[in-house]
Amino acid sequence: MPALYDAVLLVSFGGPEGMEDVDPFLDNVLRGRDVPPERRRAVVAQYASMGGVSPIGGQNRRLLAALRDELRAHGPQLPVYWGNRNWRPHLADAVREMAHDGRKRALAFVTSAYASYSGCRQYLDDIARARAEVGAEAPEVDKIRLYYNHPGFVAACRDRLRAAFEVLPGEKRSEARLVFTAHSLPTFMAATSDYEVQLRETAGLVAEGVGSPSWSLAFQSRSGPPSQPWLEPDIGSKLQALAAEGAKDVVVAPIGFVSDHMEVVYDLDRVAQATAGSLGLRMERAKTVGTHPAFVRMIRDLVDERANDRKERPALGARGPSPDFCDPACCPPPPRRPS
Repeated sequence: MPALYDAVLLVSFGGPEGMEDVDPFLDNVLRGRDVPPERRRAVVAQYASMGGVSPIGGQNRRLLAALRDELRAHGPQLPVYWGNRNWRPHLADAVREMAHDGRKRALAFVTSAYASYSGCRQYLDDIARARAEVGAEAPEVDKIRLYYNHPGFVAACRDRLRAAFEVLPGEKRSEARLVFTAHSLPTFMAATSDYEVQLRETAGLVAEGVGSPSWSLAFQSRSGPPSQPWLEPDIGSKLQALAAEGAKDVVVAPIGFVSDHMEVVYDLDRVAQATAGSLGLRMERAKTVGTHPAFVRMIRDLVDERANDRKERPALGARGPSPDFCDPACCPPPPRRPS
């Protein structure tokens, strides 16, 4: 029986790797979006403070290497390619490389665990656009299912959170407040997907696994105009509320992200940490899953279940596994701005 798939494609957001990359990178990210000029200038300044280098490139290279090692050791024996939405290596370049190598059908693993237009549907559109650019020789590309409640993702998140709690002195751990964070979305976009519901399910599963029955969800990294409502509370406002309640210690777990990229390092480690300090709060931040062994094994498991047409689909919680293929009507794009 011929294999269902002959390649794996790691798909991510991408990020600049020098100051000369920042403006063209932001042109790609912001094309067609209503982002105020002052917000763009602020983002450029953020990248400048880090030498114009986003951590995401190095992190994706490490994940790529870890996944290749995992598949080589345990199968399926499939080559792994890498393409980004917004920066090199671009998706079209990865699809072109697969076509050159004679690949006919690939499985795409996207570094976004949850449903939303920007976290799921837009990646499908990007893949379709890349295939169209390559032309008739482009391989078919099927996206792997959402994994927000996969046991491997939850286990990795629990382990990262447990390590963050262990940094606190023993007598403070039971009183420390737990806040999960994720990227905020415009409320009209959030209303067309299960994004917030899925985040809350993951948060509950992770908190349960570390013995923290009390937790809250906050959002970060909003980028739209002030007049546009986005998911709240913002992490800064949440920290202010916790301080007003008398909290002294808080652990922040960015479960909405899979790597410690720019929005984690800058928005949490710099901005939120400074806010916490000004409020007299001690803030510890859990690492994202990154290349945690349980997360890498999860990717292999997701590849294997599709490549070998396994019927079981591991998932925790009440919602069960996400479908292998997205409904064409799910996570629709935002309405186009009038030209």
